[in-house]
Amino acid sequence: MIVVGLLSGTSADGLDVAVCAVEVGPHARLEVLWHGDVAWPDGLQDRVLALLPPATTSVEEVAALDHAVGRAAAAAAGHALDAAGVRGDLVVWLGQTVFHGIHDGHATGGLQLGQPAWISEATGLPVVSDLRSTDIAAGGHGAPLASTLDALWLAGQETRVALNLGGIANVTIVSPDRVTAFDTGPANCWLDVVAQRATGVAYDVDGALAARGTVHDGLLQHLLADPYYAAPPPKSTGRELFTAPALDAAVASAAPAVSSEDLAATLVALTAHTVADACRAHHAAEVVGSGGGMANPVLRAAIAAELDPVPLVSADDRGLPSDAKEAVLTALLGALTWHGVPGVVPGATGSHTPRVLGRISSGHAPLRLPEPVPAVRALEVVA
Repeated sequence: MIVVGLLSGTSADGLDVAVCAVEVGPHARLEVLWHGDVAWPDGLQDRVLALLPPATTSVEEVAALDHAVGRAAAAAAGHALDAAGVRGDLVVWLGQTVFHGIHDGHATGGLQLGQPAWISEATGLPVVSDLRSTDIAAGGHGAPLASTLDALWLAGQETRVALNLGGIANVTIVSPDRVTAFDTGPANCWLDVVAQRATGVAYDVDGALAARGTVHDGLLQHLLADPYYAAPPPKSTGRELFTAPALDAAVASAAPAVSSEDLAATLVALTAHTVADACRAHHAAEVVGSGGGMANPVLRAAIAAELDPVPLVSADDRGLPSDAKEAVLTALLGALTWHGVPGVVPGATGSHTPRVLGRISSGHAPLRLPEPVPAVRALEVVA
C-alpha cells in the first residue's frame, strides 16, 4: 500500500508528512518514499495555539478550527502525494492534539482536531483517524503511540531506548521481554516559549539562546520537584501541565531575576536530566533519538553528556529519518488498522488489551478491507 501519514505535534508548528510504501504481514516492510513539513495556512497556527490550555474558548471556535485544520491536512496530503509522484491508497491522520486529560494517573480523554472528511473529499482516499481514543477506552493513555513502531524497529537481544524530542519528550524502552513507553516531560514546549519571548522566533535556533546562558541550579531543582517526574510509568502529559503560566510561576517562585539565556540553559538541563534519568533506570545499550529537539545541538549535547557512557545516536543512523519518525509512525499505525492488526503493544501505554486503533472514513470508492493479518512480528524500515 502507498500510505500517507500526517500529524501536527504538540508544538503546533506545522504538519509533518510522510509517504510510505507499506507491506503488512508477519515480517512487515516500510519504505519512506518522501517526507517533509507543510506550513499552516496564514494565521491558523496562532488560532491553534490560542486554543491550548490554560486558554478558554468557545464551541464555535473549536468547531471552526476542526474544519480549518482538516482542510489544511487535506491540502498537505495532496501536496505529499504530488511531491512523491505516486497515487495513494490510504491517508492516516493523527490530528492536532489540543487537549490530553489526565486524572490520578489515568487518561480521561483527549481531543484531536482536524475533520477527516476534508481529507477523504480532497484525495478520494479512505482515511484512518482518531487513533488515540481506542487505546484510552481500553485503559491506556493513548500516548505515546511510538511504542508500536519502536518495538518492531529496535527489537533485539539488548535493551534499547527510542527517544523522541518534540514539544514533549517521550521514550520507548525496548527490551527482549517487555516494551514500556511514557512521556518524560518537556522537551521543546517551554524552550519555545522562552525563545519566542526573547528573540521573536518560535524556537531557539541552533540552541543559541541556551548556549549563552548558565544553568540556575536553584530553579532546576525547583522544576525537578514536580511530582510528574517521580510518577511511575505508564504515564503521559502535555501542554495541560507544562503551560507558559506554570513556567512563569516556577520562575517567580525560585528565580525571579533569571535572564532569558539562563532560563533557556536551565530548561535544556531539565530535559537532559529527566530524559537521562528515565533511560538510566533501564540499563539501555543505546538511545536512538528523533524529533525536532535532535536538531538543537545544545540540547542534544546536554542529553548525550547526561547519558554517558550510554551512546545517543540519531534515528537516521538506524535507517529512519529523524525528522519524519512520527509521520512514518502514523502511516504504520494506519496500515495496521487497515489490516486488522492491533496498534499498541500490550502494556506499553497502560492498556493490556490489544485493540485495532482508530476509525476509518471511506473515500470516493466503496470501502473494501483486506483479510486481517494475524500478527506482525518484525519490521524492516527502508529510507
